[in-house]
Amino acid sequence: MPELRLHEWVQLNPMGVIDLELAASRKARGAFFTPQPIAEFLAAWAIHDNPRARVLDPTCGDGAFIVSAARHLQKLGASGSAIQQNVIGIDIDSGSLETVRKTLASDELVATTLQSDFFDVESPTGLFSDLGFVDAVVGNPPFVRYQLHSGSARRRSVEAALQEGVRLSGLASSWAAALVHAASFLGPDGRIGMVLPAELLTVGYAEPIRRWLRRRFQDVRIVVVESLQFQDALEKVILLMANGSGGCEGFSLYHVDDIADLDRLGFTESSVRPADSGKWTEMLLRTPQRRLFKAVMEADFVPLSAYGTVQLGAVTGANQFFAMSDSMRREWDIDLEDFVRIHPPGTKSLRGLDFGRADWDRLRAEDERVWLLQPRDREPEDGLRRYIEVGRSTGVSDRFKCRIREPWWRPPLVDPPDLLFTYMSHLHPRLIRNTAHVRFLNSMHGVRLHPSTDKAKAVAALPLLALNSLTLLGAELFGRSYGGGVLKMEPSEASALPVPSPELLQRTWASLGQSQARLYHQTKTALWTTVSAAVDELLFVETMKMSPAELTIIREAALAMRARRTSVD
Repeated sequence: MPELRLHEWVQLNPMGVIDLELAASRKARGAFFTPQPIAEFLAAWAIHDNPRARVLDPTCGDGAFIVSAARHLQKLGASGSAIQQNVIGIDIDSGSLETVRKTLASDELVATTLQSDFFDVESPTGLFSDLGFVDAVVGNPPFVRYQLHSGSARRRSVEAALQEGVRLSGLASSWAAALVHAASFLGPDGRIGMVLPAELLTVGYAEPIRRWLRRRFQDVRIVVVESLQFQDALEKVILLMANGSGGCEGFSLYHVDDIADLDRLGFTESSVRPADSGKWTEMLLRTPQRRLFKAVMEADFVPLSAYGTVQLGAVTGANQFFAMSDSMRREWDIDLEDFVRIHPPGTKSLRGLDFGRADWDRLRAEDERVWLLQPRDREPEDGLRRYIEVGRSTGVSDRFKCRIREPWWRPPLVDPPDLLFTYMSHLHPRLIRNTAHVRFLNSMHGVRLHPSTDKAKAVAALPLLALNSLTLLGAELFGRSYGGGVLKMEPSEASALPVPSPELLQRTWASLGQSQARLYHQTKTALWTTVSAAVDELLFVETMKMSPAELTIIREAALAMRARRTSVD
């Protein structure tokens, strides 16, 4: 080992006392310690059959990977002194290192550790590096969300990733930079085996990491683990196994239900070529599901953008000020001619798949905010003038969206759309007929149908037939998952939502007959599962002649992806 200039190395030995960490402290550091079977599986793969392999765990925690690596090298015939020299662990927490020491001592093994923030350890390509290249990198990098991964810690991590040509956004969690920095310690033919959050495949901020994986490694394998593996962590994981250098065309993809299946995992190639850009959420699907989804989508479905343009709702800058109920309007004595009709802010009052004039009248009677202030182009009258002054005195006029328009008290309007779209939902997004012809705010999207679209047919049929399992699966794949299981779809993502083609829509709708009204009524009472099953049967089996077995594949994929998003077990 070369002389160390920057850090103090600690040789692990049988002596010492374990400092038990509080769970809250571990969670704050993103230290979700790895189950031993996973550590053993990845360590054995990364070391392969090389008894002289140098192995690095850059964030070793309680030592699951360090212990597994030492044991595997011992099985391959490595001596104790060689293991001590070649198995290297880094961690910022002294208590974790003491835990590693005691665990190794029980097997009469010794390794080498460095107590340090990993981002303070310079890559072997640096001028002041204390570490040479290694043959294997294994580990489970800390998972700290961007809200807590801040300050100097974030700055150092971003700089480390940037040195490897990866520019991370401000939304990146800590694991992203740790993965890139860890790979910089690998030799040209080295192997890396890491436990990573499944969001590597699904979130926008991981886009630079996905591109980097394709150009950095010659071979990439991803194992999707379906069940939760870490106590106190809500994120499911994947196992990343990559080696070589120079870039790759596609990945090998595997699915296991639980870590007990790892021992039975046979590396038969299941090749998948991910998109050059965008999310890889579809890689969470099993191969038969992914192939059938793509085949049906390409043959009989079109993106929602084929029917119309997805629009943002009006941004007022202060919905609580500009959206008013009848009682508020009367209290301030503001004339009705200074308002336009809207759907109230939020989507909780949207029942079923149709919003008609009777629904709007009901909300007005319930004193919901069904009016949007839209003063006429003239001098405000007394009540309106007093209300505007209150907005000015309470700081509404100083809000960004308000102060950049003239006059600040006349918010922008968006014309009534043909369809409303619930872009944030817990169950699934909905297309809703806007038969009330109301305007809408930015708590939902609108869909304005193209002039070339058969508007009457699309408005009548699309909301109901979009409740099919393939469209619902598409929402899970193209949308974004947020805390609490909320699914969000931005306009670009909603535009890509796969829906039945116009030809398929027409054939299916015609065969519904008198069932149309019944199914729409059932959505008013939230019988979503019943309606979706009926739509699936009619659309896929009766109209498209899909086999029941194929329909089961699509339906189970949609349910599994929704369960993955909403699971808090």
